[in-house]
Amino acid sequence: MKKISSSETNCVSALYIVPTPIGNLKDITYRALSVLRQVDYIAVEDTRRTRILLNFFSIRTSLYVLHQYNEYKKIPILISKLQAGLSVAVVSDAGTPLINDPGYRLVQCCQKLKIKVIPLPGPCAAITALCGSGLPTDRFCFEGFLPHKHRLRISRLQALLEEPRTLIFYDVKHRIMDTLKDMISIFGLERYVVLARELTKIWESIYGAPVGQLLSWIQRDSSRIQGEMVLVVAGNCLKNHELSPKIFHVMNLLASELPVKKAATLVEYIYGVRKNILYKKYLSKQSNKIVDQNINID
Repeated sequence: MKKISSSETNCVSALYIVPTPIGNLKDITYRALSVLRQVDYIAVEDTRRTRILLNFFSIRTSLYVLHQYNEYKKIPILISKLQAGLSVAVVSDAGTPLINDPGYRLVQCCQKLKIKVIPLPGPCAAITALCGSGLPTDRFCFEGFLPHKHRLRISRLQALLEEPRTLIFYDVKHRIMDTLKDMISIFGLERYVVLARELTKIWESIYGAPVGQLLSWIQRDSSRIQGEMVLVVAGNCLKNHELSPKIFHVMNLLASELPVKKAATLVEYIYGVRKNILYKKYLSKQSNKIVDQNINID
């Protein structure tokens, strides 16, 4: 008897969290397609956007609209369907559901009611941008969209000023210039920022520079902020102008093989630390070593 793979069996009654492509439709997983075909309902933000994906793969599953404006009203209905033994998949317009999208309240209700929740792995713009940014990925902080209003945006950035982890933000064309200007006012001109836009799409680009230079680069060509965007920002590696041992260790290694200024430029690129401070601190420490050596000789 042929053994049936898990992808060929019917979905059990559960809430499935199903990531969908952020651009390139080929990024959908076999498992995601299997679930979307077999569940009783797919909860979507916008039927028009999701239909493009479903039609491409000839999926005819019934849709159920669930977004941030109707979730309090619709969640009880979905819960009743799940409790009746039906299966429901949740998708967002693109990427992994619940990441800066509605859905966590539904999952929260399911967990409280002991309804099975099955999350699938898949595309996420924040993680895709982080992986391509060249900034540290071992610790990071996802902040979603910054507030629309200038005062609230400034307040949020001030709260993140001393955050040492890499920061990830989503942004849009009509607001990104204001965002970068506010980052300059709070983080300074030298904080390293990567702009990743149209990820997985034909016009994909990833460009990083100190935020002051990044703003000038965008101002020279408005097409550089077309489409969907992610900002990946270097964490604050300096506090009270002190370098972490890890950063200075890298600086020492590079300076042993390269001119000091070149080494400082590379460390600035890697960690977002101001190269002028690195340069001065390095020379200061080298001077102290020479003084100590002379004292020991005497």
